[in-house]
Amino acid sequence: MRKSRFFLALAMSAAVSAPAVAQMDVEDQIETRQSAFTFAAWNMGKIKAQAVDGAVAYNEQQMLAAANAIASVANSGLGSLFGPGTALDENDNTRLKPEFFDKPDRAREVAINFAQEATKLQEIAANGAEKAAVAAQFSEVGKTCKACHDDFRAE
Repeated sequence: MRKSRFFLALAMSAAVSAPAVAQMDVEDQIETRQSAFTFAAWNMGKIKAQAVDGAVAYNEQQMLAAANAIASVANSGLGSLFGPGTALDENDNTRLKPEFFDKPDRAREVAINFAQEATKLQEIAANGAEKAAVAAQFSEVGKTCKACHDDFRAE
C-alpha cells in the first residue's frame, strides 16, 4: 500500500511540476536543481553531525525536520529539471555528464532509489527512532547520492 501511494505521489508531483518547468529556461533549470541538492546536502549534514559523528547533541525534532526536507527534495519531481541542454556539454555552470541523457533507465533507477530511501529515512525519523536507526538509514540515502554522483556527476 505504501509503495502505491509513493508512486502515485511521485507521478502527481511530476505532472503538477511539468507545466511550470516547461516555462523554465535551461539556466533556471540548472540553478533550481542545484539549489535543491544544496538544500538536501545541508540537511544531510545536520543528520551526519548528530546521528553519525555525534559532533552535535542528538535532537529527534531536528532529525525529523532534516529528514522531511530531504524527502521533500527527493520526491519533488526533480527529474523535470534535467531538460535538454542542461548537461555540461552545452553549459559551463553544471557538472551533469551528458551520459545522463544516454542512460534514462539508469537515471530513473537512481532517482527512484533516492526517493525511496529518503522516504524511509523520513518514516524512521517520524517514528522517533533512536540515533543508530537514523544513522543506518542515513547511510542508505548517502549510497543513493553516491550512485548518482558516480554515474552522472563530473568532478
